[in-house]
Amino acid sequence: MSTPTGPASGLPVRMPRPRQPGRHRRPEPLVAPEDAPALVLAVPGTPSSATRSLADEVISIARSELPGLDARIGYLDGDDEFPSLTSVLAHAAEERTARFEQARAAGMDIKESDGPVAVVVPLLAGPDSSLLRQVRQAVMDSRVAAELTDVLGPHPLLAEGLHVRLSEAGLARADRARLFTVATAADGIILASVGGDEAVQAAGITGMLLAARLAVPVMAAALDQEGSIASVAEQLRGSGSQQLALAPYLIGPEIDASLIEEAAKEAGCSAAEALGPYPAIGKLALAKYTTALGIAPQQAQSTPAH
Repeated sequence: MSTPTGPASGLPVRMPRPRQPGRHRRPEPLVAPEDAPALVLAVPGTPSSATRSLADEVISIARSELPGLDARIGYLDGDDEFPSLTSVLAHAAEERTARFEQARAAGMDIKESDGPVAVVVPLLAGPDSSLLRQVRQAVMDSRVAAELTDVLGPHPLLAEGLHVRLSEAGLARADRARLFTVATAADGIILASVGGDEAVQAAGITGMLLAARLAVPVMAAALDQEGSIASVAEQLRGSGSQQLALAPYLIGPEIDASLIEEAAKEAGCSAAEALGPYPAIGKLALAKYTTALGIAPQQAQSTPAH
């Protein structure tokens, strides 16, 4: 995505560098030019220090994958301590306008780009219509040219993350080739999502990938629908599963953590942690950003199973 005179405005490009000899040389890494749109992570839920730490780590992973990336965090329920999504977008627009004005003042014959000021990536594993409406409204309120991406899932990397969280809780084998037995390993998984029926259907796709990794049945259920978790637990037990586990198909900030504990009690099983700042989350957020700009998201390729 470049021209004879340089890179196309606002798009990550490959910087020229000496190529290593041989057919096993590494591909040249992507880097972001100074005028690329900002990646703004839209964080749902009530802001807290834990939420900020999680979002910071996700952003850090994205920056490590794309050096020079202008990445920012905007909270749906922001306040004086936690900047709102609307204010972050407005600030990004003000900064870009100031940069162009400085360039013109320095005698450069340029005009302000017509491209988006920012690409907004919702920090959501699955579709939650209520939260996505809040994100859209915040973008509209900012009066900034911003592009809103899809949520992060479904994706094989999320299935990998769920597998890791289950294994960390002793509810699944980390590697069938090396760890032959885990006394507490579940023989049926409840994949807990939020966002109603649409979210359950989307979680079910990742659930199929998780089932293939674990070789046990996985069924999705809604944390925000009364009786959904208990109903799915009953179905799994009715089909022969005796030791169940609950795997939150969530990044973390979307809901109160106590709801996961209550759901696990309702199902009579143990629960793994939410996905949190699993490395794949940052890579998927960046993949949404690069896809929005028309760049192949190499960073979001699935990694080998643990």
